Amino acid sequence: MAKNSDGHWIPLADLMTGLMMMFMLIAVLYMLKVNSAVSDYSTSKNELGKELCEEFAGDLEKWDAECDDANLVVRFKSPDVLFDTGQSVIKPQFQSILSDFFPRYIDLLNQEKYKYSIEEIRIEGHTSSKWRVGASENEAYFSNMQLSQARTLSVLRHVLSEKNTPTQAWSKDLLTANGLSSSKLIHNIDGTENQQGSQRVEFRVRTNADEYINNIIGDLGQQQ
Repeated sequence: MAKNSDGHWIPLADLMTGLMMMFMLIAVLYMLKVNSAVSDYSTSKNELGKELCEEFAGDLEKWDAECDDANLVVRFKSPDVLFDTGQSVIKPQFQSILSDFFPRYIDLLNQEKYKYSIEEIRIEGHTSSKWRVGASENEAYFSNMQLSQARTLSVLRHVLSEKNTPTQAWSKDLLTANGLSSSKLIHNIDGTENQQGSQRVEFRVRTNADEYINNIIGDLGQQQ
């Protein structure tokens, strides 16, 4: 009886070992596919960041701007060039800069190798925490929120007022205006607020890499 019982257990052990090996193989294939997707999108993002910064390398100093290739951001950081204090009307110098910058920016993003991975093109307006003397912290925050939103809408209106092109039509589906008030301040080395640096306009690209990778995970889960 024991012999027969042992005879039944040997195939069961083999079966369990086979199942374990199969699950391990599935897990390895799963990780390889996800890692490949992450690598592909990381490479694409790195290439886009590099190309953005190279495109405007010769202009950044005269614009008082900077390019962050890792975060796909072009940052205009001179308050005196952008807007008058407390106002949302774009100053003539910044209008001229935008007329030069934006068509080149959108043409670059609209390249075949990048356009399908772009989820959003964000125009972000940032302010310092300062408002009029005597204003409470909340009052300053909400007043600056209104101001930053009005400024980004002015920028959006300006860049879309240029001659209508197929590339511009493509960008309308992706462009958003985002007033962020003083929620993302720039700080000095000693930790204090850099009020001038905090007042800026940023063009930020958001890709669909996270969504793409989540879709892969979902597909693999269904296959299992």
